[in-house]
Amino acid sequence: MKKFLLTVLLTGFCLLSISQDKLLSLEDAMLKARTSLAPENLAQLQFFESSNDYIFLKKQNGQDFWMRGNYKLAGQETPFLSLGVLNDWMRQAGTDTFKTMPPVKFAKDGWILNNNGNKIQFDPAAKKYKTLLSKEMAAKENAEEGPAGFVAYLDHYNLFVSDGKQASQVTTDGSKDIVYASSVHRDEFGISKGTFWSNKGTKLAFYRMDQGMVTDYPIINWTERPAKAELIKYPMAGDKSHQVRVGVYNTATASTIWLKTGQPAEQYLTNIAWSPDDNTVFIAVLNREQNHMKLNQYDAASGDFIKTLFEEKDDKYVEPLVPLLFVKNNPSRFIWQSNRDGWNHLYLYDINGKLIKQLTQGNWEVLEVKGFDPKGENLFFVSTVLSAINKNLCSVNLKTGKLTLITPIPAVHATQVSADGSTVLDAYSTISNPRTIQLIDVKKLTKSPPKTLLQAGNPLKEYATGELSLFTLKNTAGDSLYCRLFKPVNFSADKKYPVIVYWYGGPHAQMILNSWNGGAGDYWFRYMAARGYVVFTLDTRGSDNRGKAFEQSIFRKLGEAQMEDMMAAVSYLGSQSYIDKDRMGLFGWSFGGFMTTDFMLNHPGIFKAAVAGGPVMDWKYYEIMYGERYMDTPAENPEGYEATNLVKQAGQLKGKLLLIHGLQDPVVVQQHSVNFVRACIDKGVQVDYMIYPGHEHNVLGKDRVHLYQKVSDYLEEHLK
Repeated sequence: MKKFLLTVLLTGFCLLSISQDKLLSLEDAMLKARTSLAPENLAQLQFFESSNDYIFLKKQNGQDFWMRGNYKLAGQETPFLSLGVLNDWMRQAGTDTFKTMPPVKFAKDGWILNNNGNKIQFDPAAKKYKTLLSKEMAAKENAEEGPAGFVAYLDHYNLFVSDGKQASQVTTDGSKDIVYASSVHRDEFGISKGTFWSNKGTKLAFYRMDQGMVTDYPIINWTERPAKAELIKYPMAGDKSHQVRVGVYNTATASTIWLKTGQPAEQYLTNIAWSPDDNTVFIAVLNREQNHMKLNQYDAASGDFIKTLFEEKDDKYVEPLVPLLFVKNNPSRFIWQSNRDGWNHLYLYDINGKLIKQLTQGNWEVLEVKGFDPKGENLFFVSTVLSAINKNLCSVNLKTGKLTLITPIPAVHATQVSADGSTVLDAYSTISNPRTIQLIDVKKLTKSPPKTLLQAGNPLKEYATGELSLFTLKNTAGDSLYCRLFKPVNFSADKKYPVIVYWYGGPHAQMILNSWNGGAGDYWFRYMAARGYVVFTLDTRGSDNRGKAFEQSIFRKLGEAQMEDMMAAVSYLGSQSYIDKDRMGLFGWSFGGFMTTDFMLNHPGIFKAAVAGGPVMDWKYYEIMYGERYMDTPAENPEGYEATNLVKQAGQLKGKLLLIHGLQDPVVVQQHSVNFVRACIDKGVQVDYMIYPGHEHNVLGKDRVHLYQKVSDYLEEHLK
């Protein structure tokens, strides 16, 4: 067997508690990980209005105070606002007071806060306020206020726009089939909402989705007597898709026009953006095949098509996720994000679609754009420039292309940039550092060190926890795969330990980060490690933030590359003297549930037991937008769909397999697991099955503890 290169990257401190017998409970691991056992933080930390001062919420003598500081006095903050003073001001303004300190956004034009259900803007100098979004409006479906004070919302399926006194009905034909002002294309392509106010707030672009041609799909409501089928629209791969248009409502004329986005009707209208003068709308128009995108410009008054600024094509798929961003103070230029060169980078264009320059380049990804400095000369962004498991803030000069690394420490950084671009609030963590918060002087990066505002202690110091390490191993294709490994408490290399492997393996997900807990959102991995397991995770090909080729290696053959990568991990684990190869378990959810089942069927005998949650079992039953991007249609890729039809392969199951499904899952519909169970029965194969009534694709809230108890007990039963 080929020997795989192992490169150790990072090793966390062995976090052994003073009291060795205190172990995490499941409630600690699942519920307290984000509350009392989360790393210490500065609550609601933010920059104060348009200044470089920062402000955060802190308890002093049992009372909440807003504390204010600046770079010179960092760490020596002074009380700025108490609940008593705020309530005095609310009384002077003639509005309700608060029992506890509310969240406040200290904005330039006034403080934004929620008062008795009303979103208000408070002027502390004049002691007056204005209502941005009333309680009544906020209760409306998809309510969104614009800069000019208008509010768009849905009522009985139709779109309304209110000026605060009178509401105008924009549409009249809304229904379950005709959906307005809502997220479309099943939340793909970066779409998360359906209304888009113009810069001045007097025009509203909005989606209209006709899904009458899409097949109804039943989700059963088991709380009724008798149970009722609640029909949703679920377009499955290869079937009819919904049809989307974009309207523009003008508040001045109370009229609506429709952008002439053309044919075919089955196309994706994504990444909507307004021009700085509010006269035109830009849309990334993507064909249903998802391999040809046009960035189009439309007249907001007539709806006429103006021009295509540029096109992007790919022999596999194009996936526009972020609207264009106009350069500050220069309406003739904009920034576009694209992975056309193999990595997601920033490109500078003029308004006619001419490429001026590629601003960033290299074998790393731009993750998020934070904004410009006041002159529009420098753009701040988050990237993987140090490595795929780190997130660091950078800036790039639009004229020279000079790249500046603002947060040089390898870590996962969460940053805020001040209005003038001169100061950064930086909260970062690593696998051995729960959290550091510091203030950075951007103009004096090499001369003036950051000022530390908080150094969090280890929230698990009272618990016995094992060693966490991050490292890479090579797969057969020569790629470095990131891995995370938790060793048991009181680990001994002379002992043999059972193993739990957790994975996902699909696009838009990254399991492993150089952050506190290694990128895991809760402490379940530590919980199992404390009970004598080695807990291992890897990010296979297909995972996020590793470049286009790494992700697209799974195209039309989902699972193939990932299973090869898992075999590399199995080889590594098997080479470790402390691993009991006869007691290995596998666990994955959603795409990871598909991968787990796929591996159990096609590589029997490696894992003794497995848990697959919310699993895709046959990609023909998954939705169009995601499914066809990675698999094409069943007619175009019959071999790929046949190879990934796990229902037909159910008879190959040898080990123990527990399937878990939310009973109201509208993402991976329950038909997947039901069909697989039926096939197991037909083949005389035993399989275990657990449902969670009232839950959709994820089991959340207090029931999540029950879920992980079920998973833990199942693996414990079959591995110990």
